[in-house]
Amino acid sequence: MAAAKTARHKERRGALLRAAAEAFFEQGYAATSIDAIIGRAGGSKRNIYSEFGNKEGLFSAIVTESADKALSTLEIEDIESHDLQATLTAFGRHLMDVYMSSTVIGIYRIAVTEANRFPDLVKSFYEQGPGRTTVRLAEVLEVARERGEIQADDCLRVAGHFVGMIRDNLHLQVVLGLRPAPSDEEAQEAVASVVEIFLNGVRPGRGK
Repeated sequence: MAAAKTARHKERRGALLRAAAEAFFEQGYAATSIDAIIGRAGGSKRNIYSEFGNKEGLFSAIVTESADKALSTLEIEDIESHDLQATLTAFGRHLMDVYMSSTVIGIYRIAVTEANRFPDLVKSFYEQGPGRTTVRLAEVLEVARERGEIQADDCLRVAGHFVGMIRDNLHLQVVLGLRPAPSDEEAQEAVASVVEIFLNGVRPGRGK
């Protein structure tokens, strides 16, 4: 019974987040009401307020769920059982998929649009999304440094460089609607290039 109840709650929560994301992306954060979300997903205001607190809580939950997906490849087991190149490649592919997903593209557009009116919302987006991802990667790089795989004085800064390289202009082009999300082959090639340059640089003979 408990397992079934938990499964129903998880399914219900997921439906609410998907409905909220669709409403936010179509109408904008400010223009979207709780009633509009309920109209898509059903339920009641009481359920939403109980689960998420308010509209900002819903948005933060969407961001957190996306960050969780990105960070799922950086579990301790992966760090300990793979070399750094393999770990960065797996993480880079996963991060690329998350960044190019329609959900995260929509989140970025909202964050840029609403930055002045809702600074706390945008701060939450950064801390739960890009900021959290960079901090976790920095922890991975600290482990690699302790194992002698890299030399880095500031792993947090270096992690930020890697995340920025993954986004690149490709992410901006998709956010601006200039092109569709990259294909699997394009994403694989882009990540491989980032990992190679990140670990070995671009000068001849580096990393050989």
